[in-house]
Amino acid sequence: MGGGLKNRHLSGWLLASPLALVLLVFLVLPIVMIAIVSFWGATEFSIYPAFQWDNYQFLLTSPVTYKVFLNTFKYAVLTWAFTLTIGFTVAYFLAFHVRSLTWQIALFLLCTIPFWTSNIIRMISWIPFLGRNGIANSTLMSMGVIDEPLEWLLYSDFSVILAFVHLYTLFMVVPIFNTMMRIDRSLIEAAYDSGATGWQTLTNVIIPLCKPGIMIGSIFVVTLVMGDFITVRFMSGSQSANVGRLISNDIGLLQYPSAAATAVILLITVLMVIGLLLRFVDIRKEL
Repeated sequence: MGGGLKNRHLSGWLLASPLALVLLVFLVLPIVMIAIVSFWGATEFSIYPAFQWDNYQFLLTSPVTYKVFLNTFKYAVLTWAFTLTIGFTVAYFLAFHVRSLTWQIALFLLCTIPFWTSNIIRMISWIPFLGRNGIANSTLMSMGVIDEPLEWLLYSDFSVILAFVHLYTLFMVVPIFNTMMRIDRSLIEAAYDSGATGWQTLTNVIIPLCKPGIMIGSIFVVTLVMGDFITVRFMSGSQSANVGRLISNDIGLLQYPSAAATAVILLITVLMVIGLLLRFVDIRKEL
């Protein structure tokens, strides 16, 4: 019996080894290489292997670093709040108000149509709409709502958040919709039979049962926003910055050790945020 159990463990290791090898080569090794390079030194024309804390010391003592990280958190929190509100509403409508499975699938696929194009195209499409002479300003002026174009519609935090919400809302819709579809409808009927109002049923039954989906969607959105730099660059007109842009600028200046150090700090920050989110719900247990 002991030999059979040993053979079973051995076969399990053999089955898992290809995936473990892929994770090692494409996930662990790149992170290790970035961490190593973050301790190297750099001049204007070259980088050299070394073990020094200069890159981290400069980053952690620079007020620009804290300002950029604060800006990154601002984008992440605002985008998370809007995507959660929109994503939960859309998922709730699809799960509880659309009775036909065919219509649920059709409407869900309709939500994915924008994702048939690249993120950059979908993001840039906002520029002619929000510009000074764009569709939004022209329409509002023709209706007499405003007398002159609104400057803050484009190249501002508003346009950055709008683009983020447009790009990443589906990442909130999918996991929430998945958990809602798994809710036993008899629990909702029992709540109504007990005299609960619609709001009480939502807050005491549906939302608690949707926690795993909300947490998964939150992790997706927050990590994607914190690592994004293209959206901030284009939609702010290079007037704002986040950590991703800081890394991109260092790479453009061939300051790879500094970029690697910033990436390590960003990775640690994202892992801390994920760890904080996972404290609210045990996803493995709930799923």
